[in-house]
Amino acid sequence: MPAELTPKQRKLLDYLRRQIERNGRPPSLRQAAADLGVSHSAVAQGLAALQEKGRIRRQGRYSRTIHIIEPPAAAHHWRQVPIIGRVTAGLPMYAQQQWDGTVVVDGTVFKDPVLFALRIKGDSMRNAGILDGDLAICRPRQYAQNGEIVVALVEGDQATVKRFFLHPDKVELRPENPEFPVMHYDFDQVLIQGKVIGIQRGPEGMAQLHNRWRTK
Repeated sequence: MPAELTPKQRKLLDYLRRQIERNGRPPSLRQAAADLGVSHSAVAQGLAALQEKGRIRRQGRYSRTIHIIEPPAAAHHWRQVPIIGRVTAGLPMYAQQQWDGTVVVDGTVFKDPVLFALRIKGDSMRNAGILDGDLAICRPRQYAQNGEIVVALVEGDQATVKRFFLHPDKVELRPENPEFPVMHYDFDQVLIQGKVIGIQRGPEGMAQLHNRWRTK
C-alpha cells in the first residue's frame, strides 16, 4: 500500500496534477511557492516527501520534469469531463466535435454519470468564488431552482453563468459582482442548460487570489 499523504502533501500533489494537466508541464519552484502561498523550501521539502512516498518521479534533483504516479487503488477515482467550447440549445454538448478538450476531476466528489465543464469568461461571479479562467463543472439540467448558479443560454446564442431567480413575469439572472447589472428576460429568452456544482480553478484565478493575498 502507498504511504499516506499529509494534508499539505495532498494539496501539493493535487496542485501539481492540475498544473501538468492544464499546461502540459509542471510549474517552477517559484511559481508553486507563489501559487500555494508557501516558501520555496516548503515546496522543495514537499516534493522530496512525495518522491519518497512514491507519488512522483523526478528526473534529477533539480529537474522540472515530474511524473505523477497514481497508486492502483486510487486510479479509478479520476474521470475526464468534456470542456464545452460552445453551449447550444437542446444540450447537444456530448458530440465530441464540440469539445474544447477535457478536464480531470475526482470521481468521488463529482459522481453524476454525465457532466460537462465550461470555461468562465469575466468577473461577473467573482463574489461567489468563480473567477475569470476557471472551469465550471456542471450537471446538465433544463430547469433551475431559485438561487442556484446555472449555465443559461440567452436569446439562443449567448451562454452565461449567473444565479437564477424566477419571477411571475420574468427570469432574473443575477451576477455576484456589484459592478455588473442584474439582467431580466422574458421566459422564452432563457434556456437553462446546467447547474454549476463545482469549480476547477484556472491559472488566471490562481493569479488573482495570489495578488489579493499579497496586498493584504
